[in-house]
Amino acid sequence: MTVLPASIDDTISLLASQDYICGRDLGTVAFLSLKLGKPLFLEGEAGVGKTEIARALSAALGRRLIRLQCYEGLDASSAIYEWNFAAQMVAIRTAEATGQTDRAELQAELFSDDFLIRRPLLQALEPQPGGPPVLLIDELDRTDEPFEAFLLELLSDFQVTIPELGTIRADAPPIVILTSNRTREVHDALKRRCLYHWVDYPGFQRELSILRARVPEATDKLSSEIVAFVQSLRGEDLFKSPGVAESIDWARALVALDAVALSPELVTDTVGALLKYQDDIARIAGAETTRLLDQAKAQLMATG
Repeated sequence: MTVLPASIDDTISLLASQDYICGRDLGTVAFLSLKLGKPLFLEGEAGVGKTEIARALSAALGRRLIRLQCYEGLDASSAIYEWNFAAQMVAIRTAEATGQTDRAELQAELFSDDFLIRRPLLQALEPQPGGPPVLLIDELDRTDEPFEAFLLELLSDFQVTIPELGTIRADAPPIVILTSNRTREVHDALKRRCLYHWVDYPGFQRELSILRARVPEATDKLSSEIVAFVQSLRGEDLFKSPGVAESIDWARALVALDAVALSPELVTDTVGALLKYQDDIARIAGAETTRLLDQAKAQLMATG
C-alpha cells in the first residue's frame, strides 16, 4: 500500500505513474479529496477520463478497486447485499430431512454471514488487505432519485444497516469517486457532500501527452495528426463528439494497421473507432473528411 500523496504535484505525479495525465485543476481536487477524505464527484462528457482516474488511483495506491455500475432501477439492496435464497432453501430442506426443529436456531443460521452475498457498497465498508479501497460509483445519473437519497446517508456516515445483522460501519472510509455523464441533474444535496469537478475535453498538448503515454507505439507524426483531427471534429455539429477514450482506441486501431500518418482513405476506413453514430459518420464522409484533415494538418503546420 502506498501512502497518500502529500501535495498537488505529488498527486499529479502519482496519477502520471499510471499513464493518467491530468491538468492541475483535476490534480488539485483529487489531492483535496484524498487529504480531506471527501468523496470526489466528477461530471463531464463520456470518454473524458472520469472512470479512469479511479483505476489509476487504485493501482497507484495499491488499493482494491470496487466498482458499482449504476443503471435505471438500481436499488439499495442490489447495491449493498442480498441473501442467498437458493442456499437458504437447501438449508431448510436439509433441516427438515434431519428433523431439526429448533426454529430460532434455524433462523439464526439462515440469516448468518454464511448466507450473505456482499454487493459493492458493503464490500467497500469492510476492511481490505491493502487498506481502504477505492469505491467507484459510476454513471450515477443513470439511477433514480431514491437511490441518490440512500447515498446521502452512506456518504455521510459510511455505514449501512442490515436488519438481521445490525449496523455495519467502515473503520476507515473508502476513497469514493462518483461520476456522471450529466444525462440528468444529480441532486444538490448529494453534490454538497462531495468535492465537485467538471472534466472537460483536454487541450491539444495534454491530449497529445495522454496519447503518447497510452499508445507509445504510435509515431509522433501520427499521434499529432490524430489529436489535431479529433480536436477539429469536436468543433463540428455532431451528435456525440469523440472523447479521449475514442482517440486512444483510434490510435491503437491505426497502429494495428501499421499507419504512420493519416490520409482521407485511412480516416474513412477506421472512423468507426472514433464515431459511434451513423449520422455523425455520414456528416463527415467524403469531401468533408478531406477538409477536416487538411484543416488539422494546417493547424499543425501553423503551430510548428
